[in-house]
Amino acid sequence: MEKEYLEKDLPEFLVHSIEQMNKTWELYEKTGKLPTHWDLDFSDLNSDINVAEVEDMISSEQAWYLREKYLKMSRRDLHD
Repeated sequence: MEKEYLEKDLPEFLVHSIEQMNKTWELYEKTGKLPTHWDLDFSDLNSDINVAEVEDMISSEQAWYLREKYLKMSRRDLHD
């Protein structure tokens, strides 16, 4: 099922973090190595998703969609 609608009307700070994480993943795909700033970009995006969710700027469904898509996380991984 397509869920791109969950990326509509995101706060600007979250859009920026997503864009940065995308650039980081692109570097990884090109080189096969994680860039030295990967952990910073990952943490920034994770934090921004959490802030947006807690502040009711996005729904929990949106938050998990973004975590799964851009951080490659899953709820199952957190419970195993």
